[in-house]
Amino acid sequence: MNTLVQHPRRVERVVTGQATQDGAGVKLTRLLTQDLQRRLDPFLMLDNFASDDPDDYGAGFPDHPHRGFETVTYMISGRMRHRDSGGHEGLLQNGGVQWMTAGRGLVHSEMPEQEEGVMEGFQLWLNLPARDKLCEPWYRDIQSAEIPEVRTAEGVTVRVIAGESQGVRGSVQREVTRPLYLDLHFGTDPAQGLVQALPATHNAFVCVYRGSVQVGEGEQATVVSRGRLAVLANEGDGVLLRPAPGTSEPARALLIAGAPLREPIAQYGPFVMNTREQLLEAVEDFNRGRFS
Repeated sequence: MNTLVQHPRRVERVVTGQATQDGAGVKLTRLLTQDLQRRLDPFLMLDNFASDDPDDYGAGFPDHPHRGFETVTYMISGRMRHRDSGGHEGLLQNGGVQWMTAGRGLVHSEMPEQEEGVMEGFQLWLNLPARDKLCEPWYRDIQSAEIPEVRTAEGVTVRVIAGESQGVRGSVQREVTRPLYLDLHFGTDPAQGLVQALPATHNAFVCVYRGSVQVGEGEQATVVSRGRLAVLANEGDGVLLRPAPGTSEPARALLIAGAPLREPIAQYGPFVMNTREQLLEAVEDFNRGRFS
């Protein structure tokens, strides 16, 4: 199993998410917080929302602005309607992805289209390089059936949202940040392993959302349980993942990696630029209705 990866990365640290609220009171867990932005450059934030109580998600995310980065929303379960000031509209539903490049500025809303049942998913913020922060806004709905999937010989299902895995190219590619975004579906058998090569320059992390996953092997192995984010050390040429021994349910995890921009990060709420002056300009442009 290890032929593609000669020097697997170890886990540098395991992060416990912070319970918080966003939008109109949607309860969520913030796994990638602002203090990790430098360490996990080009990623700015990762939120997980998961509840079967409509009081936790029913109010949704009414109109709000963004500038200077991309949002990637992955819906595990549920239905949410997207509308934005650029004229885009789409329904995000089970297994689908909404990829939005805010660029020079968009105002959008994400509102549930269900009154009961489970609403579960993730939203990732991916930074834009300085040269593209004021680019034309862009939006794409990727339905579940459009996301390439591959099943390995060991029986692991890999959903390739971005980047490339097992010889399969994902739905989205980005030239500068070169993101890898995989949803990995394991069983409960620890023999069911997955090898994923990673460029040495990429920052990477694993987020487990079902069962438990073992990262690495031997003395450097670390078990990561549900609801935790594992930051991978920047050493080695890839990562080895498998269900942790004794996991009681089929394990599922996100593996996310990207090339760091190594540029200044200036953030004020939903605006992420490179300087304070650019942030002030963003606020002024929004207040004067200059977003798309």
